[in-house]
Amino acid sequence: MPRGKAAGLRSFCSNVKDWIAAVNDSRISLYNRCMQPEVYRPILLSRRGEALAWLSTGLMLVGWVILILRGIDVPNFAPFMTIFLLLASLSISLGNWMDRKSVIHLSDQRVEFLNGVRHVTLTWEQVQQIEVAGSTWGNKVQVYGDLGHFTFRALGEVKAYGEVKGRMGFEQGDLIVEKMVMNAHLKEVARDGNRLVYART
Repeated sequence: MPRGKAAGLRSFCSNVKDWIAAVNDSRISLYNRCMQPEVYRPILLSRRGEALAWLSTGLMLVGWVILILRGIDVPNFAPFMTIFLLLASLSISLGNWMDRKSVIHLSDQRVEFLNGVRHVTLTWEQVQQIEVAGSTWGNKVQVYGDLGHFTFRALGEVKAYGEVKGRMGFEQGDLIVEKMVMNAHLKEVARDGNRLVYART
């Protein structure tokens, strides 16, 4: 093929690629402008486990008091067991409280995450990286930005003896990740086993 025609073909192909990229960017920008604010909340676990934990703690304390009132020596393990049950109950209650307060807001301008303890707001330009790591209880998603970061879990199932006993996490977690990647203009930069990373390129 003559050099002039080859150069012209390369120039044409380059222009086509630029045009396709411009069209895709325009579609994304149009999607961003038309995007309606969306709110996502996680599925809440049954509070039966929390109730059982506090019941066990209460029974341990009552038994301890009864032994002391009757002048019977308290077993050496009792204080440690009581402290363990108390801490476990507090941890479960805190986790359930945070789940009830958790919410993710997506709009055409930003993403906002709240869980009662953390409150992070990032514009799409400030979102720098999103990591998705697979786990037994739902994919763990970490979002990193210029002004902070936050973590949440996609939908996961709690199983016992092969049976599903409960579900937890954000039911539409995969959709949330997809929309954040699109709005922040991130690209897949790494894939290692169950770990997937999106970042700016």
